[in-house]
Amino acid sequence: MKPAIPYYNLKLYVTGASPNSVRAVNNIKEICETHFKDNYSLEIIDVYQQPFLAKSEQIIALPLLVKVSPLPVRKFIGDLSNTEKILKGLEYDSNL
Repeated sequence: MKPAIPYYNLKLYVTGASPNSVRAVNNIKEICETHFKDNYSLEIIDVYQQPFLAKSEQIIALPLLVKVSPLPVRKFIGDLSNTEKILKGLEYDSNL
């Protein structure tokens, strides 16, 4: 029996429609749909619209992806274009 695929809870902090933010949104959506289909939630937070969240999370660089669960919490900065690196950091097991 195969182990259950973990449920990924992700938050992506972006700065409006900047080129890096748009790339990060597109890249993480593609990663999620390809590898976590139906096993993830992705919240996209525009710090221009919700600056208090950036302050409360102590965000210093954007775009920023935060893996809330499964634990441990992980953070990734940039446009998320290196899929292999992101999957490794998310501790994704392609054998599941």
